[in-house]
Amino acid sequence: MFSGSEQRYLGSYRGCELQNPTPEQCFLEVSVLRKPGRMLQRVKAFLPNSKSRDEEIRRFTVPADVSSSYEYLCRKISDIFPTLRHGRFTLYWKDSVGDPITISSDEELLEALEYVEDSLFKIYIRDLEPKDSHEGGGEDESSLVKEYSPDFIGVKKEIKQNPESDDDLPLAQQVHQDKQEAAIKRPAKDEDDDDDEEEEEEEEEEDEGNRCEEENGDGVKWTFLEHKGPVFSPPYEPLPDHVNFYYDEKKMKLSQASEEVATLYAKMLGTTYKADDVFKENFFNDWIEMMTPEEKSTITDLKKCNFKEMYNYYKEKKKIKAQNEGIQKKHDFCMMDGQKVQIYNFKIVSPKLFQGRKKNPRRGKIQKRINPEDVTINCESDSKIPQPPAGHEWKNVLHDNKVAWLAQWTDNVQGTKYMHVKLNASSKLKGEKDWQKYVTARKLHRTVDKIRAQYREDWKSKEMRIQQRAVALYFIDTLALGVDNEKEEGETADTVGCCSLRVKHIKLHDKLDEKENVVEFDILYNDSIQYYKTLSVDEQVYKRLKLFMEKKQQEDVLFDCLNTSIMNEQLNSLMEGLTAKVFCTYNASKTLQEQLNLLTNPDDLEPAKLQSYKNAYIKALANQQSMPKSLSKQMASLQIKDEKKIALGTFKFNHFDPRISVAWCKKWNVPIEKIYNEKQQEKLSWAIDLTEPDFRY
Repeated sequence: MFSGSEQRYLGSYRGCELQNPTPEQCFLEVSVLRKPGRMLQRVKAFLPNSKSRDEEIRRFTVPADVSSSYEYLCRKISDIFPTLRHGRFTLYWKDSVGDPITISSDEELLEALEYVEDSLFKIYIRDLEPKDSHEGGGEDESSLVKEYSPDFIGVKKEIKQNPESDDDLPLAQQVHQDKQEAAIKRPAKDEDDDDDEEEEEEEEEEDEGNRCEEENGDGVKWTFLEHKGPVFSPPYEPLPDHVNFYYDEKKMKLSQASEEVATLYAKMLGTTYKADDVFKENFFNDWIEMMTPEEKSTITDLKKCNFKEMYNYYKEKKKIKAQNEGIQKKHDFCMMDGQKVQIYNFKIVSPKLFQGRKKNPRRGKIQKRINPEDVTINCESDSKIPQPPAGHEWKNVLHDNKVAWLAQWTDNVQGTKYMHVKLNASSKLKGEKDWQKYVTARKLHRTVDKIRAQYREDWKSKEMRIQQRAVALYFIDTLALGVDNEKEEGETADTVGCCSLRVKHIKLHDKLDEKENVVEFDILYNDSIQYYKTLSVDEQVYKRLKLFMEKKQQEDVLFDCLNTSIMNEQLNSLMEGLTAKVFCTYNASKTLQEQLNLLTNPDDLEPAKLQSYKNAYIKALANQQSMPKSLSKQMASLQIKDEKKIALGTFKFNHFDPRISVAWCKKWNVPIEKIYNEKQQEKLSWAIDLTEPDFRY
């Protein structure tokens, strides 16, 4: 009844002999289950018993990232109750006055979640197939929402209520706060959550500022560049005498190197990582390397370590964030071509434990202190070269005006990945780069029909290489999948794109839910977010996928004739500058423009126009088929509050041309600040200044 990954979540039968329970005999209870680095949902199937308490008969776990998917929910219900034919039952919920409302899509399921007032939510299930011929003909589906039957299954879904809603934040702020670890969703905030939030914010800032997206084009980035260099984290200050470490309930004095690493772990006690076995194992292995021989012989079990006093000490010391504003004023600007330009991340982060993205196998390892000897500086040769701290020297000094970073170093945990000190996103250079990206995407409309016709023709090619390339292009276009970045096995989380799709990531169904040639995708997508989707594909694609999967094992690569270089070269040959991201940006932006044209009513007042914008934005997001369900749920549940500001997400900065929104605001006299907050307006100043009201994508 259960297959693949579902088997490992299957719980035991608790004294029940029922083999094929019908929906009249069982109900499901769903509750949130938080695991380190991810949030799941635990599902229990119960057999009602009028004489005693209900008896649990089955148990399994569902990733929360797909728990808001209507298709996924129906598939799970079919697995639990084999007497139900998939697609031959209806779901509905009851609002606050008891009126039943049908659920038949992701949007309707998400709409139902919006109206939840307490922590439990029931979804009722009714079989559309008559049980026996004497019961009469098939029941009219519309009648199912008119009356309540006690035979229905109640699905209890525990809903996480956000105590500090961001709905009234302007546009692209809310999803950034929930970004990734899109995310580890946390319980209601208590005192221990303070450290958790601080670590998450630090991780986000480091990730955004240092993302290795080198502007290594052929063009010159600057003619003069001068800066003061990065600010390093201060040396480690040993703990005061009244703060102690305990091993096996005995006070133990640690060496300074070992103590510093121990404090890194202590700071994480207020986060979900304290229950993450991989995180703890990686930390302990790295910690041992920093210990003295005596410490190694004594400290052999992390469970016997007590870091509580350290944790409490650093909890009280949070005020030490900004030590010297004078240092910041000196280092957070550079001079570029005669202009004072703000630097995004002039401070190099202090040593800490690596968190990574959700299932990253290196989580818990020590990100070591960065010293000047690790850092390469980039500036103009005639500028005043920044001086390293006393007693130190730079690893290297470059004068490369074809890159925009000011300093770089290698992260010891992530191997060859370079971290950078970069310009603020509002800088002229960054604005020009963004402008060029969106201009390139918009050009795709000239050739997209030809590209699609070509890859459809290539499906029929006699060469396996061309067939695979054509199907991969179809996935990039239709599903918004990325090409991939090649990585060493075991070095990062098991995230995939087109080129690393494996046989285990897809299932083929000749017919499913009255649709033919259906491909079921179940993969860990970008940022380690679970991605589940079923898609009815062209018959030629379906045949080719069957061919690609022949005689292959589950771990084998689906497109074995392709790699990242081949796909990127093919995309660029179709149109200069074309990438998978450009394809995604084009499709998303085109859909947003179409939805705004369709939904905006010229006669509406400003609040109604803002609601139309929100609806258009959500529909465009939903059209991006690789968008994670957690983000889809978050977008759909957004509301317009207070001064009618919209709280959407940073997803738009990566996928939607901002000129569409700016032009819409100018045309309908909607203030820009109702869509973008002040910081976002700085980033998009190029679009706000250059876009006319009549701009159309």
